[in-house]
Amino acid sequence: MGILKRSDETTPLRVLSKTIEATHFNRVRLALRRLGRPLRVALPAHRGLEVILDNQMWLCVDGLHKDLPILAWRSFDTAERYGLHEPVDCELCLYHSHAGLIMGSALEQLSEALAQRLAEEAEV
Repeated sequence: MGILKRSDETTPLRVLSKTIEATHFNRVRLALRRLGRPLRVALPAHRGLEVILDNQMWLCVDGLHKDLPILAWRSFDTAERYGLHEPVDCELCLYHSHAGLIMGSALEQLSEALAQRLAEEAEV
């Protein structure tokens, strides 16, 4: 059973409505198209944390603890999105009691890591 499927079956401690900036959302979608999916990305500023990306869910896991789910962005609402500049509403699922402490910085780190990987891919 894949980690994304397993996290779908795990009940989150809390589910929040969030809006993702267009820059972050578009970068993830571009990376999935160019680098393949699912795509696993380490978050250097958060020791052991990695994000597993797919079209339906971005799952942040603790790679040092058997991919324990920490948080996940899912249920992306792109139906009302009429331009690439528009943000995307989604659900943020918190699976760990301290997940709220890193939810903002994890998304920033993910976006930066993907920008770097996409730049490296373009050089090849």
